[in-house]
Amino acid sequence: MPHKRENSQLPQPLGSVKIELQQNNKAKLESEKLCRIELSKEAINFSAAHFTIFSRTEREDLHGHNFQVIGEVLAPVDENGLVFDYVVLKKALKQLCDGLDEKTILPEKSPYLSIEKDAQYVSGIFDKQKLMFLHRDVITLPISNVSVEELSHYFLTRLMEIPEIKNKDIREIVIKISSSPGQAGAAIWKAP
Repeated sequence: MPHKRENSQLPQPLGSVKIELQQNNKAKLESEKLCRIELSKEAINFSAAHFTIFSRTEREDLHGHNFQVIGEVLAPVDENGLVFDYVVLKKALKQLCDGLDEKTILPEKSPYLSIEKDAQYVSGIFDKQKLMFLHRDVITLPISNVSVEELSHYFLTRLMEIPEIKNKDIREIVIKISSSPGQAGAAIWKAP
């Protein structure tokens, strides 16, 4: 009769490696818990007029939107069970919204729109047409078009200038701007 080996006599190196890997992954997971915080408050919004420019001769008519802003942050959870005091982020988003609220937004970097300012008016010159606005009713931004794509990058850039945000151990920030339900653009920053 052939000799049977008992299970206790079988070599166990794979099992021990598996256990060691599980322990290392568990230690790694426990040493750094990441969490995504989302700020999607009704108050983080702005109403603004704009027109999207498509070419040298084509643009939308001037119209408005109630833009909604959502911010997401991915960062480690600290020993106190918090990512960080994200009230700083909430206040910053609200301030950015308040600065654009009830304004007509014009893009400073558009290749098809020129902006002129005099004592009374800010004018946008597009395809030989002059659109005139009172200073109090318009804001110009360093963007190439007034689109959800450009606005989300504008918000993200401004947030990254705030020391209380840029000095945190943040791994990713997502800023999403919606011009109407189901129509949004998002800008993403990831830590190097």
